[in-house]
Amino acid sequence: MPMPLECYAQRLLDPFRGVMLTIRFGAAEAVSLDGRRWDIYVANDLLRDGVTARGEVQVSDIRYGSWSVEQGLRRGSITPSDDFRRMEALGAVVYQHLLRVHDQIPFPFADRFELWLLDGEGRPLALLQSAVRAADLRLDHAPRWRIGMRARERFASDALVGLPGCGGNAAGYLEDYVNRRAGIQPAAQWFERGARGRGVALDGMNLAPGLLGRELPSEAFPPLPLADLGHDAPHSALVDDFHAWLAPWLLALGHLDRALRARLEGQARAQALAVQSQHCLYPEIADEATVRATLVEARLRGAQPAAETRHGPLSTFYIELEDGPPDLTPSG
Repeated sequence: MPMPLECYAQRLLDPFRGVMLTIRFGAAEAVSLDGRRWDIYVANDLLRDGVTARGEVQVSDIRYGSWSVEQGLRRGSITPSDDFRRMEALGAVVYQHLLRVHDQIPFPFADRFELWLLDGEGRPLALLQSAVRAADLRLDHAPRWRIGMRARERFASDALVGLPGCGGNAAGYLEDYVNRRAGIQPAAQWFERGARGRGVALDGMNLAPGLLGRELPSEAFPPLPLADLGHDAPHSALVDDFHAWLAPWLLALGHLDRALRARLEGQARAQALAVQSQHCLYPEIADEATVRATLVEARLRGAQPAAETRHGPLSTFYIELEDGPPDLTPSG
């Protein structure tokens, strides 16, 4: 059976930091975080043959190259060998397809499996991870929400005024608050989301009896990474401020209703350069005038689209280092 060519979007999580576009053909992938610059990698999947192991067997990736409309293709290193020639052919298929579809973005989201940290009553509280394929579901993810290093460095909120004893660190306080709401023995559960948003519960960690196999309506799942219900006024303001800070990246999500999208567009004006770097990924725009004004502001500031995204090649493993060594998990 011939390998399919897949084009899809998926969320970058643990912590949430945007959306990744993927063009996949077998062991070859072209990936982009902004829809402009693409990195192409190929894995030597033959190394998995005959290997018996639990979960995904990881192999090294070879960088086929990077591509953008402005710079064209920049090739990676070439290693003459039979394996490399086969990998080269896979990378060429992805590259040629990229040339055909790069202006057809954003792609539809394919990460229908979601891992949610549950609150003390078993309701989805914070999105921890997502996956495109059932084979990528893992049960060794710690049931703890992480806010991320970037938020620790840059997120601030006036809501701290109403939260005595928080120490003035908005990111650290919010992370601790969310994880406290998960209870003494925090639990996390995978759900398969249907086309209408309904979630069928799968396996998880530290689950109470009766949670397996349940079905939750779409309204039970927060549209943004954190649940925005069930908080008192100061904590609700803190969660809202956090989502406002993430607005330029949240606007790349595909399931936002028009009112929420319009609100995020207004909040994203405070980060014009980030909107400029991300707006190619927005599946729709609720308020054209607001987004247009934000992009004009970015241009007047002499913005470079890469300034608020990344530097250098994008690895096929997307890890944000925290206090301890993270698990190496496939990108999906």
